[in-house]
Amino acid sequence: MYFKPYYLGCLAHASYLIGGSSGRAAVIDPRRDVDEYIADAEAAGLSITDVIETHLHADFVSGHVELAERTGATVHVGARAGAEFEHRPAREGDEIDLGDVRLRFIETPGHTPEGVTVLAYVDGEEAPRMAFTGDTLFIGDVGRPDLAGSRGYTAEQMASMLFGSLRDKIWPLPDSMEIWPAHGAGSACGRALSDERSSTLGAQRTANPALRYVAAGDEEGFVRYAVTGLPLAPAYFAHDAARNRQGAPSIEELLAAARPLEPAEVERLSEEGEAIVLDTRAVAEYGRGHVPGSLNVPLDGKFAPWVGTVLPPGSPIVVVAEEGREEEAIVRLARVGYETVIGWLAGGIEQWKQAGGQVAATPQLTRREVEDRLRSGAVALLDVRTGDEWGAGHVEGAIHLPLSELIGRMADVPEKPLAILCGSGYRSSIACSLLERAGRRNVCNVSGGWEAWQQAT
Repeated sequence: MYFKPYYLGCLAHASYLIGGSSGRAAVIDPRRDVDEYIADAEAAGLSITDVIETHLHADFVSGHVELAERTGATVHVGARAGAEFEHRPAREGDEIDLGDVRLRFIETPGHTPEGVTVLAYVDGEEAPRMAFTGDTLFIGDVGRPDLAGSRGYTAEQMASMLFGSLRDKIWPLPDSMEIWPAHGAGSACGRALSDERSSTLGAQRTANPALRYVAAGDEEGFVRYAVTGLPLAPAYFAHDAARNRQGAPSIEELLAAARPLEPAEVERLSEEGEAIVLDTRAVAEYGRGHVPGSLNVPLDGKFAPWVGTVLPPGSPIVVVAEEGREEEAIVRLARVGYETVIGWLAGGIEQWKQAGGQVAATPQLTRREVEDRLRSGAVALLDVRTGDEWGAGHVEGAIHLPLSELIGRMADVPEKPLAILCGSGYRSSIACSLLERAGRRNVCNVSGGWEAWQQAT
């Protein structure tokens, strides 16, 4: 058996390449850019013959269609997916023979109606050695059941389905079976995912809070647990789920469509509202100087999910990036379904300055500087962290408004100079740029966020 896991930290997304003695291999839940799977399979002497989607993902755009087109593989997706691309419906008991590895589908609806789990049987063993559980069972959590509303199901109905899948399909499997999910800690597809990338079913029976309800046969308690305290789903989720149902164009097509743009063209596109300037540079670099009205979401962080939270899908985009990172920005945008990048600012912000472009700045303030201004009443402190972070500790007198809610609650932001605080300075810089785009002036970022605030005495 050949097995290789892949993990994209920015999306907390796991995918897998598994091959057998026949020389055939399958890719499970592939990311949008598929070159690495193809290269690794070739290096191992394997041909990718099958691509498996455990469900139609909402948090990223999958590369299943491109991978199938480039390798001739068959795409397998749950029979209830309503997929519009060429595929083979995966039904209970269907199998894929890879030689000394046999993959078997079991239908496990609950996170989505079409969800499947893939069991891997190795060397003729009667019990499955591995389970690729998608978003049905995570390490430390289960998939959220509230993302199928547009398909006619309530969160409670989906949670009940999920309980049935876990009780009837997963629970009877052996303790020794390895669990390999589609996501890890930080994913919005669950609430409390572990940092661990894999576990065993035996370990999860006791460590996973959701499975305790399954062990007790408490469906009502499980449903209540599964639908309570869910984080707000990013706005782009519905767009990406639809994109995955249709199939998406290749990364190469998107890269070929983008081009370097001179400062004058960027200025025109921005001023006439024909594009949003997305500045992907670090917080400090953005703070020192940026194109007026640009949106700052740094590449070095949870870039794609935050873009998906604050930028409507389909928005024409001009990228500002550090030299040599323009293509990276376009690829990472494509991973979450942003396929309308017009191009990038040629020469970056330095070329913009040399061309005489207007430059805006966002002051980066220390705790002492903020406290001085708070005492004099010169600023209000806006905390954009989550409710859990706020509850664990906050600055007395601060205003709490999570970044994920900011766009819809601009009217709640006081009309006075603001200092913006988050955990590290990353989300607060996004908030500063959103407020500046909305016409607010006298906005500054608290450098280093709550972490630095606590350390400074």
